[in-house]
Amino acid sequence: MQKEIRRKETLESFNKLLSIMDELREKCPWDKKQTFETLRHLTIEETYELADAIIENDNDEVKKEVGDLLLHIVFYAKIGSENNSFDMKDIVDSLNEKLIRRHPHIYGDIEAKDAKQVEENWEDIKLKEGRKSTLSGVPKTLPALIKAYRMQDKARGVGFDWDNADQVWEKVEEEIEELRFEIKAGKQDKIEQEFGDTLFALINYSRFIDVNPETALERTNKKFINRFQFIEQEVIKQNKNMREMTLEELNTIWDQAKKLEL
Repeated sequence: MQKEIRRKETLESFNKLLSIMDELREKCPWDKKQTFETLRHLTIEETYELADAIIENDNDEVKKEVGDLLLHIVFYAKIGSENNSFDMKDIVDSLNEKLIRRHPHIYGDIEAKDAKQVEENWEDIKLKEGRKSTLSGVPKTLPALIKAYRMQDKARGVGFDWDNADQVWEKVEEEIEELRFEIKAGKQDKIEQEFGDTLFALINYSRFIDVNPETALERTNKKFINRFQFIEQEVIKQNKNMREMTLEELNTIWDQAKKLEL
């Protein structure tokens, strides 16, 4: 009963959001001038803000950023309706149909004993839908690290993958040795190529140890920021200039930051 009441309240809130968008589009000068193209970069920015809130484990911010993304979806639907291309109902109907079609183990007679098999079935269905390549579903504009992870994951979905983590680590070590060789040879184009191969192999290995490389790297980025800013603050307290300090002196402060678990 409570669940049904909450769903009714949710539908009422969503209907109010649609009404607000209609009014903003009619009366607000800024909202009136927006197009798919002008919203695009803002949507990307909002997506990154949501990702940042998730990394920070800040549920209040996650709620706010999900709301901002929902606003963008409603905005696109409104513009689409004005262009006689699609509206919110078309979006939801299309999504519902796709979810049902791609979950035959729930809505059909296909069996899936685990998440891995669900993903394999998912890729097979997408190919049957007319997608020419398993990798064509990976956006070209994704950042390279995320793109590599998604491509490898999709390749795994159709059976193109290593058998175990040890095999992948051997590949990582092989790529590191090839990188070292090219560094000694001094050929910059080869160095770049082997460096890329090494990163690709490490990203591949991350899947086998259940680590998302984007999340791991971003957490390391944030850790570096916290520790570096601690160094800056300590240097100011000592009335010194970082450029005039030795690396050993700076590393001593860095170690203090590590002990504080910054």
